[in-house]
Amino acid sequence: MENNLHALMTEAAAEAARVARGVTPEQLSGPTPCGKWDTRTLVNHWVLYTSHGLEHRALRKQLPGEWTERDFTAEPDWAGAYAAQLDRAVAAWADPAVWEGEVDLGFAVMPAPEIASLIIKETAVHGWDVAAATGQEFRCSPALGELVLKVVDEHAEIYRQYEGFAEPVALADATSASAFERALALSGRDAQWTPPRAAATR
Repeated sequence: MENNLHALMTEAAAEAARVARGVTPEQLSGPTPCGKWDTRTLVNHWVLYTSHGLEHRALRKQLPGEWTERDFTAEPDWAGAYAAQLDRAVAAWADPAVWEGEVDLGFAVMPAPEIASLIIKETAVHGWDVAAATGQEFRCSPALGELVLKVVDEHAEIYRQYEGFAEPVALADATSASAFERALALSGRDAQWTPPRAAATR
């Protein structure tokens, strides 16, 4: 299982890095599928938890609290720095020993494979959010889509309790929807969402 999860982690990280490089400075103030979050707020959350957070979980370290206020997008070549940090994080999870035991999140303790699965989900779902906000596509293999759907299905109600997910969105054609599209809908996202025309400056 760990090898498969690491392969999907690697895939999600590579696609997240590609999407990040496609974000223009002008788009950072634009709207996103994430309610009141603009693209800058979304990207900062994405960068913090899916690259720095991913590495810290592997190393069994807590994220510095002040990093939640850090504007990663204000740094030179933030997308390149994000890609490099993703590489470090994925490399940290390449050690089989990292997948053993549990990870203390500070507010809960979870088995390492479970926290890895949750962060892969965050990488992909927020990767889609950023892609949608900036007129891009988030590419997701069937295997990654199935994992994201499984994680969303298992944790959706908890996320809703903390307003991390909205209510599920009905699919126009559920029979032909991919696993990833079903995961987006279950997490309260409309897979057809696009930014207002004025904000889609690509």
